[in-house]
Amino acid sequence: MGVLIALTIISAWAFHLYYILNYAEVNFSSPLFYLHILIQAYLYTGLFITGHDAMHRTVSKNKTINDWIGRIATFLFAGMSYNRLIKNHFMHHKHPGDEKDPDFNTKSQNFFLWWLTFLYRYTTVTQLIVMAIAFNILKIWFDEISIWMFWVVPAFLGTFQLFYFGTYLPHKKPHTDEMQPHNARTLKKNHLVAMLTCYFFGYHHEHHESPHTPWWKLYQLK
Repeated sequence: MGVLIALTIISAWAFHLYYILNYAEVNFSSPLFYLHILIQAYLYTGLFITGHDAMHRTVSKNKTINDWIGRIATFLFAGMSYNRLIKNHFMHHKHPGDEKDPDFNTKSQNFFLWWLTFLYRYTTVTQLIVMAIAFNILKIWFDEISIWMFWVVPAFLGTFQLFYFGTYLPHKKPHTDEMQPHNARTLKKNHLVAMLTCYFFGYHHEHHESPHTPWWKLYQLK
């Protein structure tokens, strides 16, 4: 089931991107234009959630299949290194919300400063080169404005969504007793809101309690 769900998200991301790059009009007065951006951003978030599940070995029991799906999903998300993500993510689970947590900003709880720090820590020179090459390849077939609005902007919105619902809200201070031992809070039980905001990832305390539960089963832990 995990492989099917992962491939569905990856395929939906690819097909929708292909459609909007080819057929959607960049029209800032059209509600449909913004809807396409939001849908693609949500699918970008799904790519990373898929890669995240692969890091926890919940996409497939076959390690090779699991890891390749994780590599594909994180690469499509933003040219990211799956192996580097695994190392950082396991550090996050080992030291959630403290100075050793690569996802946590101990110097400031300001949302934008933390988000920029988060982006800085996870962005590499290799990644920027890969994305620059991909951008210029896409320019061979598609209008540059379409690439910016339908490929670049949704990716940034996806990082914003992931950070806000998957890092900032769950782990920001103050760290209360009910957040222990993971320094992680959780959304109130509302499965529709949880799914729409970040693929149930807002049920974050539950994720830290049971990291081997795939995202599509997290709601069962509420």
